[in-house]
Amino acid sequence: MRSPHRIATPTDPSDEWTEESVPSRAVPLNPYEELGALADDPLDEFPRETGPDEAVWAPPNHRRGSRRRNRFAGLPLATKAVVGILVLAAFLTLADRWALLYAEHRAAGRLKDQLHLTAAPEVDIQGFPFLTQLAGRRLDEVRVTVPDVAASRVSLAKVSATIRDVRIEGEGTDVRGARIGDMTGEVLLSFDDLNRELGASQVTFTGQGRDRVLARGTLPVAGHDLRLRAAATIRRIGDTGIATEIGGMRLDIGDLATYRPGTRPSEGLHLSRRSVARLATETAKAKALLSVPSLVHRLGVPDAAVREALRSDTRLSELTGSPRFVHRLMSLNLVDLALAHPALLKRFGLDPALLQGLTRLTRPALADRLSLAFRLPKLPGNAGDVRLSDVRVEKDGIRVGLTGQGLGFGG
Repeated sequence: MRSPHRIATPTDPSDEWTEESVPSRAVPLNPYEELGALADDPLDEFPRETGPDEAVWAPPNHRRGSRRRNRFAGLPLATKAVVGILVLAAFLTLADRWALLYAEHRAAGRLKDQLHLTAAPEVDIQGFPFLTQLAGRRLDEVRVTVPDVAASRVSLAKVSATIRDVRIEGEGTDVRGARIGDMTGEVLLSFDDLNRELGASQVTFTGQGRDRVLARGTLPVAGHDLRLRAAATIRRIGDTGIATEIGGMRLDIGDLATYRPGTRPSEGLHLSRRSVARLATETAKAKALLSVPSLVHRLGVPDAAVREALRSDTRLSELTGSPRFVHRLMSLNLVDLALAHPALLKRFGLDPALLQGLTRLTRPALADRLSLAFRLPKLPGNAGDVRLSDVRVEKDGIRVGLTGQGLGFGG
């Protein structure tokens, strides 16, 4: 493209220029003038033609709400229906869960008041949806857990039950009462609770087998800590109670003697085998023992053998070390000996005050301190009948099965 050139004029007016006489060199235009000429392009006054694939430009719409409405309006009808159903289902589910929580809270409060519980139980209504069950005034299944129920001298760690065929009494979500068709559950008597309530941190209970509980620990008597051993056999009494038969009660006074409460020949205060064996080497104690005629006669030792033993240490050692003498001396009840010869017990290292404390610790008194018996709390009014079924000893405590029928609570 050729740039426009300014035509030079003759300096002399008489000179005339022809086309052939135009010089080859021309004066160029100012570039800024060229840009100004382009800005005044007359083509801008005419609309631009668009192609078939080009969209006509329009100013943007900054209203967000209208854009969303346009997007939703552009969805197919089936998609709109699905979205609406999902939103409705979410609201219905939320309403169903709210009604469920409200009903569980009201039912827990009713149970707490009627059973005189220290804490509200946990009520878990099963099944979905809840509102349809509520409309039919019947629940398929409800689970109830009651912690820390007082039962005689002990506390039941947990009472849990599953009730079925529950007929609701009340209107709407206001549950005023219920009638229960069938109930099953269990009671847990925790060993941790027994250790705290009965053992006072000195006696611990552990399970042994299906129906036995062992008690091990220490028991203070007359200022002395005696080692305690006992066993309790668990059995059911009737339909509402658990009894314990305490056996094998034994208090060890160091390695000197053992006390078993009771009046049988094998019970009472008896020297230990180690204590009797030391008599063969402790001459003074052995001679003091043989110097009591009534005791010698109870041991069945002939007078001639006693006289020889008192004169000869060898004979004394032979007598006190014989299996027959050891057996008879171990079977001797020191309670009887203390009444006649209290000073003799001191020679064996036994405190007379301890002996008096042991005599006051009778078998019934000790058994009562270790008893694990309990009865289920009586239900109010005509609430129904709850019975105990299976009883078993487990690692964490005593578990007892529950059954019930025709139960009713509330109004």
